[in-house]
Amino acid sequence: MPINTLESLPWRGSHHDFCRERLESLLERAGVRIDGDRPWDIRVHDPAFFRRIFADASLGLGESYMDGGWDCDRPDELIFRILRAGLPNHFHSWRDIAAALQASLLNLQHTARAFHVGRRHYDIGNDLYSRMLDRRMIYSCGYWKDAVTLDQAQEAKLDLVFRKIGLEPGMRVLDIGCGWGGAAKFAAEKYGVEIHGVTVSTEQARYAREICQGLPVTIELKDYREIEGRFDRAYSLGMFEHVGCKNYSTYMKVVADHLADDGLFLLHTIGGNASDNHGNPWVERYIFPNSMLPSIAQIGEATENRLVMEDWQNFGPDYDRTLLSWYENFERHWPSLRPHYGDRFYRMWRFYLLSFAGAFRARHIQLWQIVFSPKGLAQRYDAPR
Repeated sequence: MPINTLESLPWRGSHHDFCRERLESLLERAGVRIDGDRPWDIRVHDPAFFRRIFADASLGLGESYMDGGWDCDRPDELIFRILRAGLPNHFHSWRDIAAALQASLLNLQHTARAFHVGRRHYDIGNDLYSRMLDRRMIYSCGYWKDAVTLDQAQEAKLDLVFRKIGLEPGMRVLDIGCGWGGAAKFAAEKYGVEIHGVTVSTEQARYAREICQGLPVTIELKDYREIEGRFDRAYSLGMFEHVGCKNYSTYMKVVADHLADDGLFLLHTIGGNASDNHGNPWVERYIFPNSMLPSIAQIGEATENRLVMEDWQNFGPDYDRTLLSWYENFERHWPSLRPHYGDRFYRMWRFYLLSFAGAFRARHIQLWQIVFSPKGLAQRYDAPR
């Protein structure tokens, strides 16, 4: 959330008093109070919190929480209210300007940096992810239309994906960003297809190979730009957020070049309401390095003259429920995880899961499933729901 720099504000009194007064005034628009007693109110422990917010925006908000500078019983509700009230529109940060400039000059997701997010995020510990996620370790939004539990929601999502692309026995299928292999295993077992998965995470690749032993599943540690072969179907679940806007066209060209003429490709991705060229500074520094969310316009431009859009579904509110389920699992298992990760990690991970839940609840970000074909299907495409 970008925030006003101190230089742009009229000066009154001390740094601390002025920053607190200004922040209280802004938060009032969202129905949030400093040191209030409601679940979404902020309890400040360190007066430096106010200065850090105005100096470093979202990075200051997240880092000061990690450092114990403030607390909130329901950070998800806090973020929901801040975003729903449109407060980010009133703030600006030099870090956002610097990030936008850097992203415009550099390709932060080029091939040499492709494995960075794997090492920094996905390789941090299978013990964490196995306790936080569902039994198949699917690290993307569940489909809660008829589901009651997280396991049901993730199985429903996988089944929705594979029905949308019309899997049939014997098909050769590409999984771009295969995670821990849960989707590949499910597809091979239930639909009788051959899966070729790629990931930039060493730990994901190792785990996926173990659980898929004996199945027609191949897992490779490689970047999507190194994919070889031709496939009847393809899908990507929660990986496109790491591609970067400078590479969207390259990504779509890779899909088109490796997909059969009568094939289908499903893209499952978080999306933003407006086009941007960089991600949130706190998220990039602590959670997903070099990540950013695509917009409808950016996806459309990248697929022009490459792929035909057959269907576009948005079930962003389901990610709110998915994230809360992950958080509940994380909290329940934290005593066994704490010796390995430590208390600052706990605060970082809690803020990550709950702030994202609040952002989806506010509809500030979305979850899209988009189905493409290389040349357009000859018959009408009726998408399962």
